[in-house]
Amino acid sequence: MTALNLDRAWDLHPQVSVRPEPFGALLYHFGTRKLSFLKDRRLLAVVQALATAPTARAACSAVGVDDGDLPRYEQALAALAQSSMVVERTPSS
Repeated sequence: MTALNLDRAWDLHPQVSVRPEPFGALLYHFGTRKLSFLKDRRLLAVVQALATAPTARAACSAVGVDDGDLPRYEQALAALAQSSMVVERTPSS
């Protein structure tokens, strides 16, 4: 699996819908028709925080992910990026 750069801005892909569930959330990509399960409510909070955070690291920090848990969230975000659920945000021109 490729690494995800936590010091870059990321966001949900525009074609991804998030459905919160008691266990975490379901993510559905309308373009690829893939479904992903988030089994961690804090990961859901990180994914939701990506939209307003300047970096993925800042999104993690904003929801209380400490440095010891950061590698686990980085790996989870990398898996979401690999399946096109999250995409790197590019600066607007």
